[in-house]
Amino acid sequence: MAEINKRFRGYFPVIIDVETAGFNASTDALLELAAVTVKMDEKTGLITPDKSFHYHIEPFNGANIEQAALDFNGIDIHCALRGAISEKDALKGLCKDIRKAQKSADCQRSVIVAHNATFDMSFINAALARTEQKRSPFHPFVSFDTTTMAALTLGQTVLVKACQAANIPFDQKQAHGALYDAQRTADLFCFMINRYHALGGWPLAEPEQSESASENTETPGDK
Repeated sequence: MAEINKRFRGYFPVIIDVETAGFNASTDALLELAAVTVKMDEKTGLITPDKSFHYHIEPFNGANIEQAALDFNGIDIHCALRGAISEKDALKGLCKDIRKAQKSADCQRSVIVAHNATFDMSFINAALARTEQKRSPFHPFVSFDTTTMAALTLGQTVLVKACQAANIPFDQKQAHGALYDAQRTADLFCFMINRYHALGGWPLAEPEQSESASENTETPGDK
């Protein structure tokens, strides 16, 4: 029986995407956050996206706001229709939901999966520290980077191009929204993991040893 907790050494993969008001996680506002969990089919060992979580976030007090970043992601921080909540409430809600999913999967720790994971992880870690979350489910420095994985498996590093190479539909008009990008990244992550599985890469098979080789194998007690 295939179990996801055995596939990633006890880690529970959580695909993350953030939209921000700049590139500096320490000073620039976290404006939008989305997360997607995955599940594994017990019979086939294939993984698929499962639950999605999405938060619009108010800039923290004193946060730097780069207009160029807002122009890029199209976020109007003054729009009441965003339904933005405080950074503390968003992180508290995310941690609670992910801990619950992690426990259900019988995993020891969650690991952030993201496209250019260092960027997303830096903003998550900074927000966790600012809001003093004491029970973060996420490993503080381990991450799975789909950019690197896509370069290896598909020869692409840009999310939209990697999705196109994997025949995953991608609407560029919806790009740079945290939920949409997280969902497409989750599709891509599952595709790459499942493709490796289909090629025989998982579970790892023990190499066959010929009878003659076995007979010629010496052990320390033979000498």
